[in-house]
Amino acid sequence: METIKALNKWANVHTSIPIDLLRIGLGVFLFAKGISFMSSTQILMDLLSPFQNWAGGMLIMHYVAPAHFIGGLLIIFGLLTRWAIAAQLPILLGAIAINFAGDMQIGNLVLATATFLICIFFLVYGSGKHSADYYFKMQQ
Repeated sequence: METIKALNKWANVHTSIPIDLLRIGLGVFLFAKGISFMSSTQILMDLLSPFQNWAGGMLIMHYVAPAHFIGGLLIIFGLLTRWAIAAQLPILLGAIAINFAGDMQIGNLVLATATFLICIFFLVYGSGKHSADYYFKMQQ
């Protein structure tokens, strides 16, 4: 009985670590996507080709890479996480829409949808216990 109580206490203390690791993984993924889009803009232009005739196409191209790059860094550190995720949501909705407007690629659709759902989770949950937001909150 004592072992079960000890395990329950340990589990209650460490429940936020997997969620924090998921947040960090999301940030690393978005940061890597931002680097990928910045290093080869042709990939981004090819992805946005279904929307090239729309107004603001160039604005979209200049928004996606920096938003992923900066937003990914903020999410990794847990700083202004909800704001960084709110900036990612239109991009992810666009990534999902691109699959329906252009060539359907199931792998990209699943990746964009999973990333979108994880972002929705962190938009509600916040940055977690091991984050800069939590640290600054406790310093007040």
